[in-house]
Amino acid sequence: MKKKQNLTIFIGGAIIGIIGALLMHFGNPANMGICVACFFRDIAGALGLHSAGVVQYIRPEIIGFILGAFIISMAKGEFRAKGGSNPALRFVYGFLMMIGALVFLGCPLRMLLRIGGGDMNAVVGLLGFIAGIGVGIVFIKKGYSLGRNHDQSKLSGLIMPIFAVVLLILALAKPAFIHFSTEGPGSMHAPFIISLVAGLIVGGILQRTRLCTAAGFRDAILIKDYHFLYGILGIVLANLVLNLCLGQFKFGFEGQPVAHSEHLWNFLSMGLVGLTAVLLGGCPIRQTILASQGDTDAFMTVIGLICGAAASHNFGLASSGKGTTANGRVAVIIGFVFVIIAAYFIIAERKKGAQNGK
Repeated sequence: MKKKQNLTIFIGGAIIGIIGALLMHFGNPANMGICVACFFRDIAGALGLHSAGVVQYIRPEIIGFILGAFIISMAKGEFRAKGGSNPALRFVYGFLMMIGALVFLGCPLRMLLRIGGGDMNAVVGLLGFIAGIGVGIVFIKKGYSLGRNHDQSKLSGLIMPIFAVVLLILALAKPAFIHFSTEGPGSMHAPFIISLVAGLIVGGILQRTRLCTAAGFRDAILIKDYHFLYGILGIVLANLVLNLCLGQFKFGFEGQPVAHSEHLWNFLSMGLVGLTAVLLGGCPIRQTILASQGDTDAFMTVIGLICGAAASHNFGLASSGKGTTANGRVAVIIGFVFVIIAAYFIIAERKKGAQNGK
């Protein structure tokens, strides 16, 4: 039974890896077939939340992720409106997670696809990601938890799918107040319908497999369960093979598209992403899927991601192919300090509550 489950998630991951390579082939930026952080950043720009003209576009893939997961969760009877577990803190963690991702230049999923494309800078990011997860596991072992969520009104759980429908309408109608890049990464995209269908497929796969990049390494380290790692392996291997077939593979550190070779900050920025992902219970794509099936706590994390993307470009935190910025480096350090202090605070509160019999 376990072997069948591992094979299933490996195949699901492989399909995602193939779709990532195909989206690049059809027009998405190089080594950015799928990037939740980049896509939410582009959407934030399209909605006018930041003014970086080269990264503004309503990415149909995000719409597809949300609606694909929502449709499958409804069909399988798994949609459930729930939340109320430290939503404000989840917002801040999501905000900081996005800052880390944009200093690195990619979410954990894009990190895997960058590896599949030959970008060795992403391997440095992967090491940082795993290190951050390791730090998070230390807190979990000490008793860290954001607490239990509770059932909420069904309307609350529908906010994320409604948000996706609104984005779809805006993308199709193209009203004057929506911004679309005419140059740079935001102007590079696969045809709308291909991106939307790809997103629907990926969203459905992620909803059924529960695949999460952070959970893969967390479970392997914490409980010696390698199930999710099979999905991660499927993503990288399938993406690598198809990139080789399509001539999209470029091995090395230098000259990689939308990437930089500042190894310390690739490591630290993805360390922040890994740490926040473990403390939240899921990476950016997992938070997106959870929000799509009614989890309002995950929705607050997604709002944090979007606001973090806006702040990253409004305040010069995001990196570019030329490297990191001073503001971005400071923000990563501040992020670590805040998250570590918050984790210790929560652990102390839980221990005090246990001693008082609460």
